[in-house]
Amino acid sequence: MFPSRRMVGAGLLAAPALLAARTGQAAGRPVTVASLFGEDKPETRIWRRMAQILERTAPGRFDLRIVGNAALGGEKEVAEGMRLGSVQASLSTISALSGWVPDGQLLDLPFLFRDRGHLKRVLAGPLGAELKGKYEAQGFVVLGFINYGARHLLAKEPLTTPAAIRGKRIRVIQSPLHTELWSGLGAYPTPIPIPETYNALKTGVVDCMDLTESAYVGFRLHEVVPWLIETGHIWASGVIMVQAAFWKGLSAGDREALAAAAAEGTSYFDELIVTDEEASMAKAAAEGGKVAQPEDRPAWEAGARKVWAAFASKLGGLDRIEAIAAGA
Repeated sequence: MFPSRRMVGAGLLAAPALLAARTGQAAGRPVTVASLFGEDKPETRIWRRMAQILERTAPGRFDLRIVGNAALGGEKEVAEGMRLGSVQASLSTISALSGWVPDGQLLDLPFLFRDRGHLKRVLAGPLGAELKGKYEAQGFVVLGFINYGARHLLAKEPLTTPAAIRGKRIRVIQSPLHTELWSGLGAYPTPIPIPETYNALKTGVVDCMDLTESAYVGFRLHEVVPWLIETGHIWASGVIMVQAAFWKGLSAGDREALAAAAAEGTSYFDELIVTDEEASMAKAAAEGGKVAQPEDRPAWEAGARKVWAAFASKLGGLDRIEAIAAGA
């Protein structure tokens, strides 16, 4: 279903040459863009919209070559490809970048944000500017923050309480915070790249995982884990990012045009996600998917507080975390 690691590695090295041959002598600076999904999902549609904007605002200056369906690998592989120079642009969850910028894990703290608006306001302030500087120091220029939606527990059975998750093997993002969260609830975390999760769940390597509603159906996971438990424990923030060396090589005018396209793309993506969540869950329901509400929410939140305490010293202190949680 998905490419192997060997295929992914070869794809990262060969993609620019293959795409050049496929598209011919296209005008503009070639920009290899990686997307995890196909043409119908927000993760690809945002780049199509940005390409249209750039055709109008910077005609003939950019040639966005969008490679979808995780052909260039999962988020970590794409980020590594960006640092190597084989990928110039992509979206990424904050979680996937935590190995390079651990401070970003602040946005992944469970039950920290109340809703989309709360997260957006925080990122529009000093914290967003601070994180942008840290990402750029690692080779990722962040042109905007996006919201993938809330993460929910996905399982083969309705695991509605923290007690029900004990002893289960759960796929986690390759992030220390996510590992801490689920191990603290008594599960056995297993880091697996997102393109490999379908087979891991199908074959029983893991029993469950957590993900947003849009990606749940985007990766067809409702076929192998039909239950979505609406825990909404983490708001999955992400970034529109470009390779630092690529960005530095642009003229001031081209930087301005690309930044403006990304700003419009950010709003477009956030609108698409909301619509796509509704369509995705309707599709899941039509194909056997089921939704359950979590029980004993205080116990879920108590588990989250343990993560806050465990990571407080690395993320600016518990007072800072509490202030963000209580913010307007």
